[in-house]
Amino acid sequence: MYNLIKIKAYEVGLAFKNGKLIEVLSEGTHWYKWGYKVDLYDLTKPFNPPTNLDILLKNNTLNNMIDLVEVGDNEIVLKYVKNVLTGILPTGQYAYWKNVLDYTLVKVDISSVNPPDINPTMLENKLLINYLRKFNVDNNQKGVLYIDNKFVKILDAGTYYFWRNATVISMSLVDIRLQQTEISGQELLTKDKANIRINFYIRYIVVDIVKAIINTKEAEKQLYMLIQLAIREHICLFTLDELLAKKEVLGKEITDFAKEKVSQFGIELVDGGIRDIILPGDMREIMNQVLIAEKKAQANIIMRREETASTRSLLNTANLMKDNEMLWKLKEMEYVEKIAERIGEISISGSGNIVGQLKEIFTK
Repeated sequence: MYNLIKIKAYEVGLAFKNGKLIEVLSEGTHWYKWGYKVDLYDLTKPFNPPTNLDILLKNNTLNNMIDLVEVGDNEIVLKYVKNVLTGILPTGQYAYWKNVLDYTLVKVDISSVNPPDINPTMLENKLLINYLRKFNVDNNQKGVLYIDNKFVKILDAGTYYFWRNATVISMSLVDIRLQQTEISGQELLTKDKANIRINFYIRYIVVDIVKAIINTKEAEKQLYMLIQLAIREHICLFTLDELLAKKEVLGKEITDFAKEKVSQFGIELVDGGIRDIILPGDMREIMNQVLIAEKKAQANIIMRREETASTRSLLNTANLMKDNEMLWKLKEMEYVEKIAERIGEISISGSGNIVGQLKEIFTK
C-alpha cells in the first residue's frame, strides 16, 4: 500500500523508516510505502532536525545539500543576508540549505579583546549588544583602561567596544576640567594662642593621569591632606591681627608652598585662598568691643576737629569786628533779626535810635 505526498517548491522531504533516513525527496509528487514517515523542511530556513545531525549527514544526498557550520568556544558567527546582519550564531553546530538564499557567514574570534574592523554602526546593532562591552569617555574626561587588572593605556574622548568574554576589562574616568576642593572648619591656634576656624579653598587641574591614578592612591584625598598640613604650618606663624590683615596674601603663600609638593600627584594647583576666618563667640564679642571703641575714638577725633575749626572761625570773626565798627553793627543787626523772628510784636518810639532801642529791649 502506498501513500501520496506532494513536495512544494523550496521544500524537501526526508523519508524515515523505523527512525532511519531512507530517502531525500525533492520538489514534486512522490509515492511512498506504508510504514514510512516523511518530514518536510523549508529550504529557506535553517535545518534543525529532531535527530542527530551527524547521523543524518551520512546520507550522501542530504550531505551534498547542506552547509554545515561549526562554531567553537570563544567564537561567534555573524550571518549576513544581502549585506545585512540578520543573526548571531553562538557556540554550536548549524546547518543551512545550499543554493537557496544568498547569505554570508563570518566567523569571529571573541577570545581577543578588541572587535575586528567592523563598521562602527554595526557595533550598535541590537543583535551584537550581548556580546560587547561598551565604555564612553566624555569630552571633559580621560579614560584609564585596565585589562586583567593591569593598566594598559590612557583613552581620549570617544566610545570604545570590547568583546564580552572571560577577560576582565575595566575603565576609570578622570575629570580633566578645573576642579575645586574645600578644606572647611580647620580649628587652629594662632601665634598669640587665639583659637580660630578657617575655611580654605583650592582650585586644581589633573595634568598627569598616570601619576594621579596609577602611581597615587586617592589623589584627591592626598591633595586635601597636603593642603591641610600647609594651612596648619603657616597659620601658627602669625598673630590673629596679622592673619586678619594679610588674609589674601597668606592664601597665595599657602598655595605657592603646596604647588611643588602636589605635582608628584599629577595635579597642578591653579589658585587658592582663605575664604573665612571664624572666631569663637567670646572672641567675636571682644573684637566687636574693640571695633566699637575704635569707631568712637574716630568719631571723637572728628568732633574735636570740627569744634576747633568752629572756635578758630569765631576768633577770626571777633578780631575783625574789634577793628571794624561797621562789622560789629552788622553782627548786632544779624542777632536782632534772629531774635525778632520769634517775637510777635515790638513797640518802639520814633526818636531815631532804633537799633539802640531794640538792643535795650532784648537785654532787659
